[in-house]
Amino acid sequence: MALPFLLDSALTDAGETRRAASRIRDHDTQVTAQSRHLSASSTIGDVLLHPTFAAFGRLILPWDGRGYDDRQPLSGIASLLPYHSHVDTLSVVDGLNRMIDDAADGRKVFYDIYSDAERRADPTKENTGLFFFRGKSGAPFAIVAPGGGFAYVGSVHEGFPYATEISKLGFNVFVIRYRAGQGGKAPAADLATAISYIFENAGSLDVATDGYSLWGSSAGARMVAAVGSHGVAAFGGAMLPKPAALVMAYTAHSDVSNDEPPTFVVVGADDAIAPPASMEKRIAALRQMGTPVAYRKYPALGHGFGLGIGTSAQGWITDATEFWEQSREPRSTPP
Repeated sequence: MALPFLLDSALTDAGETRRAASRIRDHDTQVTAQSRHLSASSTIGDVLLHPTFAAFGRLILPWDGRGYDDRQPLSGIASLLPYHSHVDTLSVVDGLNRMIDDAADGRKVFYDIYSDAERRADPTKENTGLFFFRGKSGAPFAIVAPGGGFAYVGSVHEGFPYATEISKLGFNVFVIRYRAGQGGKAPAADLATAISYIFENAGSLDVATDGYSLWGSSAGARMVAAVGSHGVAAFGGAMLPKPAALVMAYTAHSDVSNDEPPTFVVVGADDAIAPPASMEKRIAALRQMGTPVAYRKYPALGHGFGLGIGTSAQGWITDATEFWEQSREPRSTPP
């Protein structure tokens, strides 16, 4: 009796594989006319050696201090992201090409958050910075903190693709490259430094500081929740307002303060790393104190699904952005 089910499942998987392959072929055909662009068949070496990324290419990739196979195609980049799932090659490539296009148009795409002196004093700060995806001039900003279990930084999967989608909706978006391999304290300090940097340079960056938001996935969600709970100054940054909204994807972070920002939460129903039950404890605590919360639990999904392309979570970035917009509006009555 199990054979028909297995056969149907195999046929479904095969169909999804064919459709994904077709998308990749169509995408590669579109970008071949633009030689500066990357494609799914481009390699890790093509990223590291691309002139746009000459000064910071190593920070695009997830691991610090690790050698890469320069010949590995981007279609296999999921192998570098052991804590992540549903890595969509075309979303990865589109995020990289967005930065290539911005740089070609004369826009700076990477900013150091520490000075030369600070990086010399602490060489671990060398592997930090902000990737900037511009939206409308003078629009509010978001910072996206990718996950990776504090062992690596999964910007290619849940950093650049997020920023690409959010910036399409008009907002300015930064993706933080924080220190990996040092637990959670150093990354939270990097996030506080990044927020302070943006506030200090808001004029030259052409972003509004009112009503900013913080987005984090897995380990990154722990970072943004910590700053959202305790403030920027608590982690070595300036005395600044808390974010207007937090967006947290699949984390078991449970700490709360008595003054929490409105929070949008997503998780896969089958997540074994950050089970929904662990997330729901924090959600209950937030709701008890009257904090606006939106919670989405997506069926048949595990940990680290990113944009969720082709899954029940596809489109969640738009929902989260709408929640942020609503959180920025003055409230005359409790939600």
